[in-house]
Amino acid sequence: MSDSSPEPRTPSEEIAGLVERVTFFNEESGFAVLRVKVRGHRELVTVLGSLPAVSAGEWLTAKGWWVRDKEHGLQFKATALKATPPTTSEGVERYLAGGFVKGVGPVLAKKLVGHFGAEVLGVISDNPADLESVDGIGPKRRERIATAWQEGMQIREIMLFLHSHGVSTGRAVRIFKTYGNLAIQTVQENPYTLAKEIHGIGFATADQIAQSVGIPKDSQNRARAGIDHVLLGATSEGHCALPLEKLKAAAVKLLEVPVETIEQALSHMLTGGFLLLEEIDGEPLVFLPHLRKAEDGIATKIRRLVSAGVTYPKIDFVKAVTWVEKQTDKTLAPSQREALKAVLTSRVSIITGGPGVGKTTLVNSILLILRAKKVKCLLCAPTGRAAKRLTETTGLEAKTIHRLLEVDPATGRFQRNEDKPLECDLLIVDETSMVDVLLMYALLRALPKTSALIMVGDVDQLPSVGAGNALRDLIDSGVVPVVRLTEVFRQAASSNIITSAHLIRQGKMPELRTAEADSDFHFVERETPEEIAATLVRLVEDRIPKGHHLDPIRDIQVLCPMNRGSIGVRELNSVLQGALNPVRQGEPTVERFGWRFQVRDKVIQTENDYKKEVFNGDIGTIEKIDPVEQELFIRFDDRLVVYDYGELDEVSLAYAVTIHKAQGSEFPAVVIPVAMQHYMLLQRNLIYTGITRAKRLLVVVGQKKALGLAIRNDQSRKRYSGLLSSLKETSR
Repeated sequence: MSDSSPEPRTPSEEIAGLVERVTFFNEESGFAVLRVKVRGHRELVTVLGSLPAVSAGEWLTAKGWWVRDKEHGLQFKATALKATPPTTSEGVERYLAGGFVKGVGPVLAKKLVGHFGAEVLGVISDNPADLESVDGIGPKRRERIATAWQEGMQIREIMLFLHSHGVSTGRAVRIFKTYGNLAIQTVQENPYTLAKEIHGIGFATADQIAQSVGIPKDSQNRARAGIDHVLLGATSEGHCALPLEKLKAAAVKLLEVPVETIEQALSHMLTGGFLLLEEIDGEPLVFLPHLRKAEDGIATKIRRLVSAGVTYPKIDFVKAVTWVEKQTDKTLAPSQREALKAVLTSRVSIITGGPGVGKTTLVNSILLILRAKKVKCLLCAPTGRAAKRLTETTGLEAKTIHRLLEVDPATGRFQRNEDKPLECDLLIVDETSMVDVLLMYALLRALPKTSALIMVGDVDQLPSVGAGNALRDLIDSGVVPVVRLTEVFRQAASSNIITSAHLIRQGKMPELRTAEADSDFHFVERETPEEIAATLVRLVEDRIPKGHHLDPIRDIQVLCPMNRGSIGVRELNSVLQGALNPVRQGEPTVERFGWRFQVRDKVIQTENDYKKEVFNGDIGTIEKIDPVEQELFIRFDDRLVVYDYGELDEVSLAYAVTIHKAQGSEFPAVVIPVAMQHYMLLQRNLIYTGITRAKRLLVVVGQKKALGLAIRNDQSRKRYSGLLSSLKETSR
């Protein structure tokens, strides 16, 4: 297959025919490889070109020239392609069977064409009630077919509109679902809304449409949209704000307009309250207002908690410790006793420390003592996996923060707040390093006025994916009582994973064992990215499953420092999918948004979907693909969740995921590639977070030099924020 060839030596010509098969179609670029039954040709003709959408059965007209590809033979390279609905019975049947109308497969397509002939498309469009004259179609099915036809036609219209403005059509379904009949009107009037409201469409795409529909390059609407884009991009890197000069420079570079245009737009946004300008530690920072409000809100709520007295019933500490040790059959170390006392005498506290230092034992002791005193406790964590692990370690129900706060599927807002607080005397939040400022503020708003709060987390891990560095700022402020657990207990000290993690946390190189059978941590040295990738696949596919009786898809997780590169997430997912879950003949597959999805594939949710109650970072397995209904079924733990094909930009393959995405999760076995091609992201907290995801086995594959660089590099990227300043202000 080839989408490029030399300039033609023969004049352009035109061919036309029925699309028999869509061999390949890239929804992002529109590039297609089609097999077409062309008049005057006995064999099917291969046609290459770009168009917004195409289905088998459509009538195709193509302008271009003939080329002879070395591998694929004679092909027609099209400079212009146009596909129109079919008019023959043969074409209509193929068209309907090809999935254009959701809910109509090959069997029903044959039945419909047999009943109505080539006129069936007109019947579906104009007289859908007549469909009920076909055996097996009742009112409900008729309505579904008619609705799917109308939606399909509207999505095609959006595709044509986008394509005419030089934009890929892969997100047309999502645009239609967001704006409905007003989609094209909305995009024409303000294309920049796409960048803010449609997942997967960036500023560059929206700007391309804007330029095409005639919005001037120096317009204030464009400048304001550009500033918004820069600030939103900064939040995805963890910032709550940007320095004023840095923001202006980034906007000028993005928009290629004079700085005066940016300053005028900024002035309008600041005076209108769309942005906030505040001096933090002598530096003027520009905030998105909701983020600054969250930071100030956190500081205010924490101050009130710290200044309020403990509301627990009176506890005889010595008796309580003796009792809890008897209940658990565990003797608390002096450091754990001190920590327990500090927590029980504080209204708000933080418990932090690495693996194996007894955080779980401490939390369980707190819960035993307080529940014996009839204190009502609620437990939560940022992700489903972290909540499940908290349930397993405490024996009490733990919820995700979103479920605890009762997120409204329609709006994404939390129903628990000051007006409808949680019903508890104590709230325990685990994996707090993952909690960004917006989620932290939402939790504090929902905390009852008389309740206590305990935040548990490893501050040396990566900070939250979302904006801010809440746990670190709370600790650094000195406002909140902090319990630091550092003593690694005997049982944990026998694990090379845990001892290596603590060495790395201290900036020291762990002992790199390569062949000790009884070790749970192995380093496999490989120098080139190609060698690293090949070794990694062999380990996951064969050596680890056989040596440790683990399922290669379910139990082994590859964690990468970054997405791009030959040993990044994207490339390794393709290779691992081919090795662990090759295509099986007769099984349906779906190709969308750069991925091929198959039954048994491990996938990860990449954004919060409140309606489905599936959240960023949740990992599941594809159980079923229905090509007729154009639906894919993914199991997340005990829930089966349905996705339309057009919603598959919310998920990606998860044989390999970034270390960031794995926060809050643990896996039986973890494999991490490390190489100098990851140079920009090689940091101590990244490697530390990655290796602490492994429960039973950890294998690092790659270059010692790269691992050493990561361990030495303790310079985490600065996050622009006002939380620490606000916390210090409130403590004065």
